[in-house]
Amino acid sequence: MRFEIIRKIIGGILLVSLVSLIFFQPMSQYLSIPKTITVFEGQDYTFKKAAPVSAVLNSHNSKNTLDQEKQSVTVKATEKGKNEMLLEFAGIPIKKVDVHVLKDFRVIPGGQSIGVKLNTVGVLVVGHHLINTTDGKKSPGEIAGIKIGDIITEINGNKIEKMTDVAPFVQTAGQTGKALDISISRESGKITTKLTPLKDKGENTYKLGLYIRDSAAGIGTMTFIHPQSKKYGALGHVISDMDTKKPIVVEDGQIVRSTVTSIEKGSHGDPGEKLARFSNDREIVGNIQKNSPFGIFGELNEELKNGVMDKPLPIALSHQVKEGPAKILTVVNNDRVEEFNIEIVSTIPQKFPATKGMVIKVTDPKLLEKTGGIVQGMSGSPIIQDGKLVGAVTHVFVNDPTSGYGVHIEWMLNEAGINIYETAKSKAS
Repeated sequence: MRFEIIRKIIGGILLVSLVSLIFFQPMSQYLSIPKTITVFEGQDYTFKKAAPVSAVLNSHNSKNTLDQEKQSVTVKATEKGKNEMLLEFAGIPIKKVDVHVLKDFRVIPGGQSIGVKLNTVGVLVVGHHLINTTDGKKSPGEIAGIKIGDIITEINGNKIEKMTDVAPFVQTAGQTGKALDISISRESGKITTKLTPLKDKGENTYKLGLYIRDSAAGIGTMTFIHPQSKKYGALGHVISDMDTKKPIVVEDGQIVRSTVTSIEKGSHGDPGEKLARFSNDREIVGNIQKNSPFGIFGELNEELKNGVMDKPLPIALSHQVKEGPAKILTVVNNDRVEEFNIEIVSTIPQKFPATKGMVIKVTDPKLLEKTGGIVQGMSGSPIIQDGKLVGAVTHVFVNDPTSGYGVHIEWMLNEAGINIYETAKSKAS
């Protein structure tokens, strides 16, 4: 019995010692240091440490170095590649950290107001309507099981690209009484159905009983331009149909220059809006190849300048963005890009792509006076912090138009098909 008591006392002492060790400042701080540090050439990465903890960089022939202060260690990245850093406590290695130095990467920030025109894959069904037939009011489309949000891609085996492609099939089928073979793209997959057009006795024409649309237009803001490939990203969020609220499936599209004519100021419960028009010449400055949760993407066919920051800037990865002051570039009058102050209220270092990585707040008195904060049409405005492009404005908080969400630039570049993670062969064995 006495031996059992002594064993419990020793066990308790060991447990308390272990807990004390974990919460001992050097130990707790080393545990908070990530296992992998990723940084671009020419940039520094600093982390805090307790005085007894030291760091050693296994750099071999690499030019990357460490700058150690009493309370911090700074990795100075000057050459791309992979290194290994050892953290030591009282001469004993306690943690290994992989240091990945990426090739210097820069993009040109946007801020320009752009007009957006999307051409859908097929024609989009946005509603049903009743036809006044001799047998009462009916909707052939609804009878055929066609739903709002469906995309009609083929009729009788023929590809449908625009609304004008549909009408000839409708009149022929109505006159012959033969049902149309309809191919539909739906979220759940591809389906087929038969639809028999009915005659509207008031107009003496045959109709489908469907409201359809083949394109969508709007305005937004350019986020970045990759000078080498001419690829761009804009908006920072998906474009959805205003009636169905579903993402628009894009076959292709175009962007043109846009001019802001006025601002509907945001207020509590009303986010406000930029009112704009496409430039008079409607010159197409780029195509749209993708409409995704992270924005629209494509390639430019001519140079676009914002007149504020037209030189390429480095970017920040999601874990490098910090809370504090930042700026956005956007247009609130005509086509002049201006710089405004904001605050990054919170940021999440994300390991995988996600659309809401930051919460931001407009602090610039001039912008608050003009717009009330974030307004529709401002989506895509680039966010710049410490001379780096870190993300884009995406959504406004309806109940607080001064605040909203931002997406990290890392994920927009990834969605654009731009590889920022290219590294050289490992320089550490």
